[in-house]
Amino acid sequence: MKTGISLPDNIFNAAEHHAKRMGVPRSRLYAIAISEYLKNQQRYGIREALDRVYGSQPSKADPILNAMQNASIQQEDW
Repeated sequence: MKTGISLPDNIFNAAEHHAKRMGVPRSRLYAIAISEYLKNQQRYGIREALDRVYGSQPSKADPILNAMQNASIQQEDW
């Protein structure tokens, strides 16, 4: 499928440089980038759904056990 898109010059130039470095056509680089973006968005949707189910319910775990479990998990930015 052919399509036309508009990109800022700096993104276009960086993509051109990267495609040449990878040895792939520009269209292949864009296809890879869009595919990866869509995979990440799908994972984000799953996490959001789980947050809606489990994030809205108060924990029934023992408060001390809950604190110990939370302390054992490495903090990440979500």
